[in-house]
Amino acid sequence: MINTLLLQSVSELGKSTTKEVVGGFKDLRVWEDMSMLYLPKIIAALIIGFVGYWLIKWVGRLFIKLLQKRNIDSSLQTFLTSIVRISMMVFLILTVISILGISITGFAALLAGAGIALGSTLNGTLGNFAGGVMILILKPFKVGDLIEAQGQFGLVIEIGIVYTSVLTSQNKTIRLPNGALSTGVINNYTDQDNLRIDIKVPVADYTNVDKARQVAIEAMKTIATVISDPAPDVKVTELTGDGPVLVVWPRIKIKPYDPKNPRQMEADYYSVYFGVRKAVYDAFVLNNIPTPSNTFEVTMMGERAPHKGFDV
Repeated sequence: MINTLLLQSVSELGKSTTKEVVGGFKDLRVWEDMSMLYLPKIIAALIIGFVGYWLIKWVGRLFIKLLQKRNIDSSLQTFLTSIVRISMMVFLILTVISILGISITGFAALLAGAGIALGSTLNGTLGNFAGGVMILILKPFKVGDLIEAQGQFGLVIEIGIVYTSVLTSQNKTIRLPNGALSTGVINNYTDQDNLRIDIKVPVADYTNVDKARQVAIEAMKTIATVISDPAPDVKVTELTGDGPVLVVWPRIKIKPYDPKNPRQMEADYYSVYFGVRKAVYDAFVLNNIPTPSNTFEVTMMGERAPHKGFDV
């Protein structure tokens, strides 16, 4: 009896083990079939992706050189290169997806749905993109211009798809959204062939204004970056209780943007802005032209009776 039970147990164990082994072989065969089906596609997709990414970078560099040879505006160079690279990257992604056997139609529908969902979320970003296009079309400024916009003043170093980068005199890079730039007020300091810089200089009351004007004009002529045509000038702009306020008008020449020396125009601006102040002050001191000083005049209206104290 016991022997019979043992034989049945061994027989059942053998059957179950055989089933597990056969099932394992079937699973292995399935994995082998899947690997034979998808592994070549995965390898091909990886190769295409790597080569395509390298090719996109190479085409981007070649495209920039082509634009430079054709003397295309540097602002447009950055924008167009970004568009070309993004377009090629999207094409590469779709190609890799197609190689993997994923339906492009379904993927496109998925992208369309995601685009609608992200449209409201990225409304500001899309507005900045549209603003960048308008800036490149209308050209209120270009790379190398000194501008004042959105409360910032600096040198335009890049006009991107979404942001415009401005380099300040403190060597800080500020990125301004193109949407706000395209709809806001932009003060372009370098749009014309010369720039007048207004600097206020107060003088003391009863000063000989004609003498002060002539001294200030001669002082401005000592600054190398101040041009003679139009000639520097001085006007009386305010009359205050401390005396008249003069405004001196030096002018600088606007030079073409040089990528090898991108901050030349900014350097010329500040050399005049600060240099004229010092030159005029030194000339006023040398010619005894007084500037206002804070003084207090006390007038005694009468004598005060002496304090007699209190009786105890």
